[in-house]
Amino acid sequence: MPLDFIPAPRRVRLLWIFIALNLGFYAVFSWLDQPLRTPAAPAGIVSYELAANPLAAQAMLASWDETAHVSAAFGLGFDFLFMPSYAVALSLAVMLAAGRRRGRFWAAAGKTLGWGAFAAVGFDAVENIALFSILLYGAASPLPELAFVCAIIKFLILLFGIFYALTGWLFSQ
Repeated sequence: MPLDFIPAPRRVRLLWIFIALNLGFYAVFSWLDQPLRTPAAPAGIVSYELAANPLAAQAMLASWDETAHVSAAFGLGFDFLFMPSYAVALSLAVMLAAGRRRGRFWAAAGKTLGWGAFAAVGFDAVENIALFSILLYGAASPLPELAFVCAIIKFLILLFGIFYALTGWLFSQ
């Protein structure tokens, strides 16, 4: 596991600290997302991440005013501070869940998802660079497609990690 160096007695407390930190990040992102919610981007930044093609991405950019463009740019940069925080929180949650159940498959899945939380950061970073480039230079291929693929991979890793952590806590042996 990637965070094995953290002493076992400190892991739960550290997890709660990172959960609280992530809730703070979420509050900022919720505020930044308000100007991004338009008919072309009903889910705000998530719509932009999942645009998947130049026409959809360009329609979102056109639907945003100057405040929204600044908010999107700031949010993409701010996300780089959030990435290590969510990776540590998820990796700790997976690590703790891995210790609550027995079995070879469970342990292997935990190790994979513990490292996967940090791999998600790499996909998130590539996604953000592509989205920022679209903001600056327009929605030309392959940028929207690249952001979409990276976002899907990131979301899947995070969802599997969250599912694993919850399963480990709810159905421990």
